[in-house]
Amino acid sequence: MTLEQQILNLIGLATRARKIVTGEELVIREVRRQQAKLVLLANDASANTAKKVTDKCASYNVDLDVFGNRYDLGHATGKEARVVLAIMDNGFAKKLASLINEYNRG
Repeated sequence: MTLEQQILNLIGLATRARKIVTGEELVIREVRRQQAKLVLLANDASANTAKKVTDKCASYNVDLDVFGNRYDLGHATGKEARVVLAIMDNGFAKKLASLINEYNRG
């Protein structure tokens, strides 16, 4: 199984465990409440969305990773296209962050 498949499977698992919030407004709300542990942004997000999410994560000190496109993220969550996801659980966030770092290095 490739790293990309492992990451997408873990996103699916977190979704089934109800530890994911999707959608720009909901993700930003969770970042403000400091409940989001990791934010995933699709690499094909619009410049406006990317700036808003990046700035919000930076100001609230929430980890942000760019991974996959909107259709990959949507498919992994069982929905249509998703541009931004917030992982609400520390365990899932740590594992995803390490897998994505490994993926980006390779």
